[in-house]
Amino acid sequence: MPAIIATGLRRVFGKTIAVAGLDLAVEEGEIFGLVGPDGAGKTTTMRMLTGILTPSAGTALVAGCDVTRDAERLKEHIGYMSQRFGLYPDLTVRENIEFYADIYGVAARGRAEKIERLLGFSNLTPFQRRLAGNLSGGMKQKLGLACALIHTPRVLFLDEPTNGVDPVSRRDFWRILQQLVRDGVTLFVSTAYLDEAERCHRIALLHEGRLLGIGTPGELKAMMPGALLEVRTAAPRRTAALLREKLAGGMVGLFGDRVHVATRDAAATEVRVRELIAAAGFELLSLRPIEPSLEDLFVSVIAPPSTAHPQNRVSRNT
Repeated sequence: MPAIIATGLRRVFGKTIAVAGLDLAVEEGEIFGLVGPDGAGKTTTMRMLTGILTPSAGTALVAGCDVTRDAERLKEHIGYMSQRFGLYPDLTVRENIEFYADIYGVAARGRAEKIERLLGFSNLTPFQRRLAGNLSGGMKQKLGLACALIHTPRVLFLDEPTNGVDPVSRRDFWRILQQLVRDGVTLFVSTAYLDEAERCHRIALLHEGRLLGIGTPGELKAMMPGALLEVRTAAPRRTAALLREKLAGGMVGLFGDRVHVATRDAAATEVRVRELIAAAGFELLSLRPIEPSLEDLFVSVIAPPSTAHPQNRVSRNT
């Protein structure tokens, strides 16, 4: 039986449809990513699946528990780390973990060994006596994860767990998550970082509360119609602006020092791009077809091309 099954899951706030009839299934031991821009409905979906928020319609089973009828029993089988996980800054690292052990009713027998294991697992053993308020952002996230794992959940929900965390800490955090999966934990992760989405076994693409696609990263990239050209010039921003203005039928995005052009007719578009760049007097460094990334998919399916973000994060305005 899948670890998570949602059927027609819907949530309405007044006249606003936050989540519109979501259908998905997550297998046990899977890293499943819920990906979309800010405001897409990721947090609302996660709060329904954890029993915090009652769905307006639809059903969901998580770890065999109905999220509406069995919300209390559900808490025994899941861990949930929200965007603002409730750490206590005036308690030490170890005291925070012990506090959550009390909340979850973790038995005294074996508790100390479990805490030691979590401290080592999250690389927090040297900092166990440091006040949580004095930790770096990455260390706070690791502590939040340790607290969410103290009762050994079967399914772990993580709502944008690395938002605002430096790249090195993000990498370390994902190494820990991958170890959890090897230990049999099912992970349901929401993220707006597209490089993180690539780490998931499968992802669901969510926009304005609606599911646009679900599958492996490779399967979702295949949703992108036509071909993709990469253009490199000595003036990438001016090149992107030129192509947006003059190139008919092409989706243009700026990715660092490269311009991506999605098109249904690669040969004709390549000829036109060369003509436009030559007429503008820009130095063309290279022009070649490339495989699309998840960010290219977002730009083509969701985002106006002018808002592609070089850090691979989708913002509300994309």
